[in-house]
Amino acid sequence: MVKVLEAVPNFSEGRDLTKIEALVDVILSKDAEVLDWSADPDHNRAVITYIGDPAVVEAASVAAARFAIEHIDMRSHTGVHPRVGALDVLPFVPLEGMDMGEAVASAHRVGTEFGLMGLPVFFYGKASESPDRRLAQLRRGGFEGLNAAFSEGLMPDIPSGIEVCHLTAGVTCVGARDVLLAWNVFATGIGLQDAREIASEIREQGGGFTGVRALGLYLSEQARVQISMNLEDLVSTHPLDVFEVITEKVTRKGGQISESQVIGMIPDTLVHRTIADRLLLPDLGPARVLSHRVAEHIMERTSGRNEIADRAE
Repeated sequence: MVKVLEAVPNFSEGRDLTKIEALVDVILSKDAEVLDWSADPDHNRAVITYIGDPAVVEAASVAAARFAIEHIDMRSHTGVHPRVGALDVLPFVPLEGMDMGEAVASAHRVGTEFGLMGLPVFFYGKASESPDRRLAQLRRGGFEGLNAAFSEGLMPDIPSGIEVCHLTAGVTCVGARDVLLAWNVFATGIGLQDAREIASEIREQGGGFTGVRALGLYLSEQARVQISMNLEDLVSTHPLDVFEVITEKVTRKGGQISESQVIGMIPDTLVHRTIADRLLLPDLGPARVLSHRVAEHIMERTSGRNEIADRAE
């Protein structure tokens, strides 16, 4: 059986493309298949999506973390997105031939390796013993809030007994989760406070949509505001419903939606062209559709095994 594990690390570097491309090369050198990568200078953040056999993805993740520790210094990092580390967050997603328990096991193995490198690790999501541990809680106060000793109620899981974060790399949040939609909606004619109010109203924590995490941000490089979201429950919450509510709220405040943007891969929820058009998404193409790329990946690995078997005969 072919097993496919996905990793979607977020690195605190979105301005130095040479450094980001080197990170991608490190991941490729471990034989993982990189499906997509993107970088944003305002967020000062890069997101890389790669898949492969669990052992391959784990090795690529450890190598990427080592690169981040050596080349990203959080002491000089600035950006609008919350962050606590050079490798800020690393979720593992079981895609084919795997269950969530196996993804959790991968997260724990990789987290242990990070600890050996002196990088404190917080497990979150399905990888955490506490189901209530969320990224917003772990990233409150940012990297700057970690300069002192860890608070009594929020100690890293690995390594045991560590009292301070890594001097330059901070800490890393390692998790396991299902497929989600990382999605940004851009608006004109409204201000940052308007965007923050809308984000607070649509997020689950504020009584909005199930599984929606949202932030209102101002992007100075683009001189426009953004509602940045993760939709973590695509069964209960459809992006169209969220988009309609955002549009209504933006319009009431005198603005309008200009476009939206998917970060990483596209879940099947957005495959239909009519849905993408209604969400004001650009033509992303099949190369960005997760299920399509996974099917191709499995076919390539299966073909490779068959070729080896034929040669052996």
